[in-house]
Amino acid sequence: MEYKANSGVWGTMFGVPCVVADNFLKLATGQQLKVLLYLLRCSGRNCSDEEISLNTGVSPQEAADAVLFWQQVNVLTPQRTTADSVPELSMSAPASQQTEIIPKQPAVKPELPKRQELPPSEIAEVMKNSSDISELFKVAESALGKLNYTQQNSLIWMYNYLGLRKEVIVTLLFYCIKISKTNSPYIEKIACSWAENDINTLAAAEEEVGRMCASYEYTDKIMKMFEMNRRPTPRQGEFITSWKNSGFSTELIQLAYEKTIDKINKLSFDYINKILLSWKDSGFTSPEQVREADSEYRKKKAASGSKYTNGDDIEKYKVVINKF
Repeated sequence: MEYKANSGVWGTMFGVPCVVADNFLKLATGQQLKVLLYLLRCSGRNCSDEEISLNTGVSPQEAADAVLFWQQVNVLTPQRTTADSVPELSMSAPASQQTEIIPKQPAVKPELPKRQELPPSEIAEVMKNSSDISELFKVAESALGKLNYTQQNSLIWMYNYLGLRKEVIVTLLFYCIKISKTNSPYIEKIACSWAENDINTLAAAEEEVGRMCASYEYTDKIMKMFEMNRRPTPRQGEFITSWKNSGFSTELIQLAYEKTIDKINKLSFDYINKILLSWKDSGFTSPEQVREADSEYRKKKAASGSKYTNGDDIEKYKVVINKF
């Protein structure tokens, strides 16, 4: 179905910055958008939290939090005149430009806002004005210990800039604690991925954490099996992910690893992968099936007076195994 704006209501208009439609329709909450629209409509004068609440249906606290959000993404600029007033609208472009009809451009995936370092005084102000962030800090401190300056900024960024809910951020924190990766860049990387993929409810976050835990444990088993002292490279990680998605058991991978060491005397993900794929093509799903086929082959070779040699390359081995 196509929609068309009713031009009859265009007698009085006000501008909305393009950056709002381009970057924040997905990231901002409904309450934040309602507050911004009201402030845009009232451009030129100060509005109290109570006035915004009365005209938008959000609570005064939600109004204050929304104003803070739009300040931090540089859509609003503070112009305080009284203690109880919220920032006036101070846009970078003139109003005449804001109402200009812009030619439609090809859809471009918006970049997530970069994290800005807030000074301690502003962090304290954010905590004072947002009960969610205050509670988030308390939970994080109970799990991580006293938060440093970087961690505080990181939590505020995930909540205000990425738009992740408090319970979603807490779920992410406890996952990172579980896998002993609590540095801010690592947590922020996952947070960005969640924001981009709409993982922003407790149920969705718990489901994603379950998937990530299973993948992490699978990778951990592979690392121990291969006697690796560091985390897999991106390329190696792709192999591990494909093995997990293909349903290869760790026992079968262990056997493929042993045969690889016997053949080339070194760890090779590519070589292991070729062995696993050859077994998959032959219908082998367990080490027992592989060993049984290998034993049958050896018996036939012995009966025919020939001898199986370990020097055969992987393609010859694949052809032989496929016969069984």
